[in-house]
Amino acid sequence: MLKRAITSVSLILLAILSIFALPIWIFGAVASLFIGLGLYEFFRLSGGKLIFPLSFAYVGIFSGILLPYITYLYRPTGGIWEMVFFILILMALFIIHFTRKDSRNAVNLIAVTLFAIFYIGWFFTFLVKIRFLEDGHKLVAYLLLVTKAGDIGAYLIGSNFGRHKLIPRISPNKSVEGAIGGFIFSIACAILSRYFISWMSFGFILVSGALIGVFAQLGDLAESLIKRDYEVKDSSVFLPGLGGMLDMIDSILFTAPVFYICLMIMM
Repeated sequence: MLKRAITSVSLILLAILSIFALPIWIFGAVASLFIGLGLYEFFRLSGGKLIFPLSFAYVGIFSGILLPYITYLYRPTGGIWEMVFFILILMALFIIHFTRKDSRNAVNLIAVTLFAIFYIGWFFTFLVKIRFLEDGHKLVAYLLLVTKAGDIGAYLIGSNFGRHKLIPRISPNKSVEGAIGGFIFSIACAILSRYFISWMSFGFILVSGALIGVFAQLGDLAESLIKRDYEVKDSSVFLPGLGGMLDMIDSILFTAPVFYICLMIMM
């Protein structure tokens, strides 16, 4: 618990600094760092089941790191450059395989590499998209607070009152009580956050808080499914007490794009 607390406080301070006190391009650089570490962990995880040539891992990590910068540099043109980027990456992965002597697992290697870039790199980049919106620094803070409140609520309620398993074949430690607690914590945090984002309507607060509360837990379960498939407990020991970078950002990977879509529809 002490390691978990120290690591969590350090990461919260880093997040506050990058959101409120530093230029947007540095926020994008921090996002790239998180993506790069997450992708590194992913390729290490999957290496136990599917041997990744270094060329594929390098392309995957480098591509993910570039995504926030593409968003930063080409945001006026919308998503066209992201589409071009993914097309080029897919072609590059095929070309890399053309140069290899071994053609086995070609589809698996290409598909898993592209999946990793999409799942970790593109999903996390929605934080940068949100940061560019009006009051983007407050919106990013709101998203992170409500998402992590759900994580904390699920952990506290589940560890103390959890009696009924949620999906034991995927995550044996998660409980129905924990899921309900996480959902309630997310909505409560969203309502309290209205005091520093006063222009948000109460209806928007409830809808966005509920969506974040649901998708935060789906994101956590999604990463648990990946780890279960690869037969590991933590994505790494990079963050003492919390596991790895993927363990920390798994819920954000789902809540960031959902919250962005919610903002585009309802604001």
